[in-house]
Amino acid sequence: MAGRPREFDRDQALRQAMLAFWRRGYEGTSMSDLVAALGIASARIYAAFGSKEELFREAVALYAAGDGGFADLALSQEDDVVAAIQRMLADAVALYTRDDLPHGCMVVSAATNCSEQNDGVLEWLRAQRQARTQSVTERLRRGVADGQLGPDADVDALGDFYAAQLHGVSVQARDGVPRERLLASLAVAMTPLRIAAGKA
Repeated sequence: MAGRPREFDRDQALRQAMLAFWRRGYEGTSMSDLVAALGIASARIYAAFGSKEELFREAVALYAAGDGGFADLALSQEDDVVAAIQRMLADAVALYTRDDLPHGCMVVSAATNCSEQNDGVLEWLRAQRQARTQSVTERLRRGVADGQLGPDADVDALGDFYAAQLHGVSVQARDGVPRERLLASLAVAMTPLRIAAGKA
């Protein structure tokens, strides 16, 4: 008589999938990789999540709701715009260089290039990154409205600059640049915003 199948913990399986995609990217993570990471057969993965792409999208949502949600917290919880941007970047360095997690940002590194059949994944992640840039710009715009930044501050240029810093830190962390060096670079990167805030 065949043994009963092992109890399936969907939440735990989703976290293991998130780590696999975070580590190797969307196309770099095969179904056999997912079977090994989740410890269940591919048929059960499809039954639980529908498809590899749907599993990936859920994994990104889990990342954004957990470890990857640091930027939203920094931008919303800090009353001072300079403190908000500085916290966002510092928290990025802290997450992206953790020894117990894959380095870098899952949304930045999971699908920068894809085959044509996966263009949907590529476009979806691109939209996620563009939304992050917009959220940074909107926080800066609120800083102008609050009088924390000068009325002539170019919030669009500053938003693009700090989004580039955020995404660049991910690439550097992925390349093994140490946490101390990344934090030192952020101190330099804060100069334009400090000037705009009259704090330089």
